[in-house]
Formats: sequence, C-alpha cells, structure tokens
Amino acid sequence: MTRFELLVPQQSAGTRLDAFVSASLEEVSRAQAQTLISEGNVTVNGAAVSKSRSVNANDLVVVDLPEPQILEAVAQEIPVEIVYEDDDLLVVNKPKGMVVHPAPGNPDGTLVNALLWHCAGRLSSINGVIRPGIVHRIDKDTSGLLLVAKNDRTHTALAEMIKTHDFYREYRAVVTGHMKSPTGVIDLPIGRSPSDRKKQAVNGLNPREALTKYEVLRSFPRFDECRFVLETGRTHQIRVHAAAVGHPVAGDVVYGGEKNAFGLQGQCLHAMKLGFRHPATGEDLLFEAPLPDYFLRFLDKINV
Repeated sequence: MTRFELLVPQQSAGTRLDAFVSASLEEVSRAQAQTLISEGNVTVNGAAVSKSRSVNANDLVVVDLPEPQILEAVAQEIPVEIVYEDDDLLVVNKPKGMVVHPAPGNPDGTLVNALLWHCAGRLSSINGVIRPGIVHRIDKDTSGLLLVAKNDRTHTALAEMIKTHDFYREYRAVVTGHMKSPTGVIDLPIGRSPSDRKKQAVNGLNPREALTKYEVLRSFPRFDECRFVLETGRTHQIRVHAAAVGHPVAGDVVYGGEKNAFGLQGQCLHAMKLGFRHPATGEDLLFEAPLPDYFLRFLDKINV
C-alpha cells in the first residue's frame, strides 16, 4: 500500500473529489479514483466521503493506493496481418479495435499477445514484459502499420531513428469540417492535459515540440479527407492537432469529434505508410497498408 497526501490548491477548489484525485495522481484514472473512494481508500480531512463531494482549498486528501496487479503478457494464438518480417523486425497491419499491449482492463487479447505466439517469444526486451518488441504505438481505434523489434539491438537503433526524425509515418484521416487551407503545417507543442491524465493537450503539462504536416485530399459536405505526416511522434499527436485547429478527427469523441457520426465507432484514422532504413542491412524500406473497410464505408456514407 502506498499513501499519498494531497493538499488542495486554491485553483482546484470546487472540483469533484474523484476528478481531483485522478488529475493529481498520474497512475490513477477517474474510474479507479471512484473505486478507491467507494472502498474507503480516500479520506478528506480524516473522514471518508462520497466521490461526488467537492473539495475545498487547503483540504487534506489522503489516498491509500493498493499495490498494482502484476500483469504478464502471455502468448495467444490470435490472427495478425504481417506485412513484412525478417530476423530482426516485423511490420504489422493492426486492425481497428485491437489494443497494442496488456494493461488494466485489457489483460489479454492484445497485439503483444498475438506477437508472442507468432514470434515464439522472440521479441526485444527493452520495454519489459508487458510491451516486448513495441517500438512505437498506435491507439486502439487507430488502424494501420506498426513496427516491432525482435531483438534489443534493432529496437535501440529504431528508437534512435524515431528520436532523430529519420522515420517516415504517414496517416490518412477524415476530419470534421474543412481545413483552412489545402496544405499546411500544425506546429503546436503537446503535453499531458492538466484536467485529464488520459488526454494530451496543446501547451499541456511539460509540453514538447510537435509538428504535423497535412494535405486535404478530398472535401465532402461536412468533412475533409486528409493526409497527415508526422515530423514528431507525440502521444495522440494527429488527434490533438486536428482538434486544436477546430477540425477533430471524425468519430474522435475524446477530442471533440461527433459521436457515432454516420455509425462510425472511434476515430477515422489509419497509419497508412511507414518508412525507415533497416538497422542491419541499411536498405531503405517503405510499407503501405491500404485503407481498411471501415474507412472506405465511412467515405461512401459521407459522400452525399
């Protein structure tokens, strides 16, 4: 059990207790905060209270956090589309709706579980037992190309390429409304949202440079289909940048997109192209994953 003592600052006065706890502790989601409160693991000024109680300035909030459950990724025979594979790495075309690695709430059925089976456990160990081989991630509801390392030497080299921007990542997305110009660059720093630990925000906590190039490919009555190229690789970068310029990715309710737009579940965002120099052979590689069925169906529906 780990104990946290939180003194409520003036700017947080009036915030719900569960929201205050989740915003203050990076390792605690709002749902987890509600569970902690209901189980008596959170007190305010020494007394147990309800999750909906508002905190006041200078309240002392004490959170007793139970030791986390230890997750272990296990091999599972789950079909996965392999675009390319050799002794050092592989490129996967991840379907929409598949989680990349195990986490609380998604202990199995993930891409990592499938890769452990496919590679017979031969994946890099740099990211530990929960994220073996994962060099970079894409969100659950984002489809498309993902690069996986089979050994630590390859993983280190690929991570350095990403860090120095020697790595090409092109996405296709449908955004709400119409972009201001047919091409452009969105140059806005991104950090963790101060109000929601699961979200990112322009000029959030500890913001880092974030640069996204875009091109409008087709315009529809209510949407634009765009190509996005990442110059940096911040968490949720395209989703945050699109929302910041007033045109959230279609279906992305986290960042302001319309819920169930034309029946779309989750954001309409696809990692279409991936390019890099092979760390072992020096060969320049470029892979492309065609637009998946859900994306094509959405384009048909909005073309009215």
